[in-house]
Amino acid sequence: MNIRVGKTIPSFITVLSFFIIMSCENVQESEKLNVLLICIDDLRPELKSFGKKYISSPNIDSLATKGMTFQKHFVNAPSCGPSRYTLLTGKFGPATNDALFRRARKINKDTQGIDKSMPEWFKKNGYTTVSVGKVSHHPGGRGGKNWNDSTKIEMPNAWDKNLMPVGEWEHPRGMMHGLANGEIRIKSNDMDVFQSAEGDDNIYPDGVITDEAVKQLRKLATKNEKPFFLAFGIIKPHLPFGAPKSYYDKYDRIELPEIKHPQKPTGKTTWHGSNEFMKYNHWGKNPNKDIDFANEVRRHYAASVSYADAQVGKILAELKRTGADKNTIVVLWGDHGWHLGEHAIWGKHSLFEESLHAPLIIYFPKMKHQGFNTDAIVETLDIFPTLCDLTGIEIPQYTHGESLKNILENPSTSGHTSIAYTNKASTIRTSTHRMTLHQDGFVELYDHTTADKETKNIADSHPNLVEELKYALKAKLK
Repeated sequence: MNIRVGKTIPSFITVLSFFIIMSCENVQESEKLNVLLICIDDLRPELKSFGKKYISSPNIDSLATKGMTFQKHFVNAPSCGPSRYTLLTGKFGPATNDALFRRARKINKDTQGIDKSMPEWFKKNGYTTVSVGKVSHHPGGRGGKNWNDSTKIEMPNAWDKNLMPVGEWEHPRGMMHGLANGEIRIKSNDMDVFQSAEGDDNIYPDGVITDEAVKQLRKLATKNEKPFFLAFGIIKPHLPFGAPKSYYDKYDRIELPEIKHPQKPTGKTTWHGSNEFMKYNHWGKNPNKDIDFANEVRRHYAASVSYADAQVGKILAELKRTGADKNTIVVLWGDHGWHLGEHAIWGKHSLFEESLHAPLIIYFPKMKHQGFNTDAIVETLDIFPTLCDLTGIEIPQYTHGESLKNILENPSTSGHTSIAYTNKASTIRTSTHRMTLHQDGFVELYDHTTADKETKNIADSHPNLVEELKYALKAKLK
């Protein structure tokens, strides 16, 4: 009998110890902060939380009152694909829209040789990773003719789920450039550059995407087995500018602020002819020559921003309803800026301030400096290390950015320079200047402490500063 008891007690203790250890591990897992990453396409920092009073963006502005608003966040590339590459990998990369697909082809050849993306890194550290909508360049993260080929994955190994509902738009490509009630872009010049149709949010693609994102958030927040990393990508205000009429009505008769420095640059710059905008049906009108048409374009852009803001409101409301807001970091990020007539450009793709300046708001539970603004210069590359720092997981050594945790804890903390690039030029932004270096060696230098901003190239009169910034630019890109 003593022998049986002797065997039973150690066995019992072993089993009890196992459950205690597992229980502790589960508690540690559940105590990790979740991440909700909200990506918005072509969003200028033209919101009330960024100082523009005429824009109606109550949900984004409400998030800003709880988090910290980075007034001088700059992206690393003025186009969707390469900018999202830097967000999702934490590294500089190709300047083309297929940047992530290029990386995917390398992974398929040699998995061991490619550093883990941000969602893959979080998955490795115990997170459930889910993407809904446009997070990488292709909504849903697949290639092929209609962006729905499951054999062509844009980000291998990254997501436990990579979802893109298509509704009546048939496929992800149709959603990307869709207008009301299932209208798909077949020929760009047959599709209107802007539109406002009667109906609810779901007559346009983002309403359908948001419904799925809310559904996924509800599952992740209530399942509670692992911390989650949910990325939610909103398409508008990307071209064509389309939103339900109720959003356009907010701007129908308001007076718009004047377009600053609307003239086409006279010297060599990264100016372009707004080809993405002009390829749509614009009824033979040119916004650089027709102020009434220019203002209509701006009103429809603003309506698309308010429509996107409403989708942000839905996901944040669900986060609060589930109670997961108490344990979730929220990052709202714009993938680049957008010219609305500045320098006579209607679009992105330049290396002017308007293409590179984009919104960034970060909130995390129990943060002490809620509602603070910071003028520290930061860049998209910083988001990956920041999220690692805030969640307590290791920051990969291969990331090129810097954690913003110190700024979040002390808003007066200084930032750093920001770098951006295209295939033809690269640029560096300091707290006072922007220098752009063309591949042929030509230099643009602008002083942001003057009213001239980026309209007067002062490179010839400041050779020492040019050399200093060239060195800093090349060192960082190296």
